[in-house]
Amino acid sequence: MKSVYSPEFLKEKYGRSLSGAIGGFLSDREEYTFLPGFCDVHVHFREPGFSYKETVKTGCLAAARGGYTDVCTMPNLNPVPDSAENLKVQLDIIGRDGIIGVHPYGAITVAENGEKLSDMEALAPKVIAFSDDGKGVQSGEMMERAMVEAKKLGKIIAAHCEVNSLLKGGYIHAGEYAEAHGHRGISSESEWKQIERDIALSKKTGCAYHVCHISTAESVELIRKAKADGVNVTCETGPHYLLMDDSCLQEDGRFKMNPPLRSKRDREALIEGVVDGTIDMIATDHAPHSAEEKSKGLEKSAFGIVGLETAFSAAYTGLVKPGIITLERLVELLCENPRERFGLPLGESFSVWNLGEKYIVDPGEFLSLGRATPFEGQELFGRCAITVFDKKIVYKDEKRFI
Repeated sequence: MKSVYSPEFLKEKYGRSLSGAIGGFLSDREEYTFLPGFCDVHVHFREPGFSYKETVKTGCLAAARGGYTDVCTMPNLNPVPDSAENLKVQLDIIGRDGIIGVHPYGAITVAENGEKLSDMEALAPKVIAFSDDGKGVQSGEMMERAMVEAKKLGKIIAAHCEVNSLLKGGYIHAGEYAEAHGHRGISSESEWKQIERDIALSKKTGCAYHVCHISTAESVELIRKAKADGVNVTCETGPHYLLMDDSCLQEDGRFKMNPPLRSKRDREALIEGVVDGTIDMIATDHAPHSAEEKSKGLEKSAFGIVGLETAFSAAYTGLVKPGIITLERLVELLCENPRERFGLPLGESFSVWNLGEKYIVDPGEFLSLGRATPFEGQELFGRCAITVFDKKIVYKDEKRFI
């Protein structure tokens, strides 16, 4: 059995033993690669409040199938985790159904409405960070107050950056496809303008600031300059922003997400940011919806796609195999950097892959309740055979071990 990351390498690097966890499952006839358990700092598991889209249980199963052993869940739920009482509803579900590490965000503002700070002090001991994901905090004064409080509590502010006044009813990128097909566009400025504001506030307050799902060239450059200036800022982007642009769009809800797929220029800038270290991590923004909600075309479908079950193989196929980045760099983006930034130790968790195995993305095979992915029908390399979390097998490819 061959591996890029051998059991001995993992034991030395991460201080754990693989003995007993997977004994007897893997065949010497296949070439396997052992990888540390991935960490996604941006997922939506939809429970409590929207369990018809996803549950903690199905979200965890999807994550494990994709090699993830820790995820951070966003707070656009019902109830919104803006108080210790509301957070407990989510924590009870996680305690019952979480088969991997599930780490909730607390909301920045009450009900994520941007008008009053949440009970950040009460939430801080039990949340990974604070975010109003799905909405940008429109008031600079409110964001500054949140950053001051987060700094005091030793927590990160993770921001969905979007200036509402610049949206103008848009739902895909304001680019060539929108113009050619009569769609309303979302400007790049609606993203980078708020990042620009928040970087200045982070510099002023000293708050640890993380930018969610960046999609524009201007965002990359702002963050690059901020890092050079010593601002405590990190950022993420998604596999789809690195591998697709608005020339890939089809009249199908599986291509609708927020922020949208941008231009080729933006995609190239994002890749450059991954290569030079400006972009710290890849996160999926796994955002499942019902089939009905995603069946209404680009204009009327809900924003959001699923990504946990395709993220590694998409990035491996599109970035590593062409030689844009190394496998080691991809592991940094999917595992090491997010864990370091958000304080999530690896423990005895890993996944086992056949990187040479090709497959066609079939959403009907997904363990997530969500099925909408722009990678549907694409041929990707890399199949996960086993995922182990805290010494326990949490995913096993049943087709492989029948």
